[in-house]
Amino acid sequence: KQSYRKLLVAPDLMKDQILARIEREIEQHRQKGDGYLAFKMNALVDRKCVQALYRASQAGVKVDLQVRGICCLRPGLPGISDNITVTSVVGRFLEHPRIYYFRNGGDEELLMGSADLMPRNLDRRVEQLFPIENPDLRESVYEHILCVHLRDNMQARRLLSDGQYESVRPKEGEPELNSHAWMI
Repeated sequence: KQSYRKLLVAPDLMKDQILARIEREIEQHRQKGDGYLAFKMNALVDRKCVQALYRASQAGVKVDLQVRGICCLRPGLPGISDNITVTSVVGRFLEHPRIYYFRNGGDEELLMGSADLMPRNLDRRVEQLFPIENPDLRESVYEHILCVHLRDNMQARRLLSDGQYESVRPKEGEPELNSHAWMI
């Protein structure tokens, strides 16, 4: 099948649709400011997706990534990726949620599904992402899954610009948050 009303399906369509949404976020940011992307996945390897995220950062879009495993993007490079943060959480649960959040100038879009941003998933497998359209459910997934994991300060490791990871710890006065304990 070559077209879908709501699903993003790989191979063939998904990569271009993800890239178009990143470019849309860049354009929304140029027009209105407040551009924001937040992705949770197991791997970020696809070169075109990495380059698009670099372009978003260079345009001033804030990008939060939680990549459990391999990540080929380097955050915090001056002039290239200084608006990107990357964390990884490996803990009690072998997690597999893939969540892609686009602020889209206030018309938020949140996609969930099976695909990581890697050539194997985008170019050689049947994978899918679907939109969460119900506003209450979308807010719940965003606030209670994605944001909680992005705020983890007990199990998370932050990827540095040199490719090394450092443990994330609570700032002074900040409460501890272990996202896996929170899920329990």
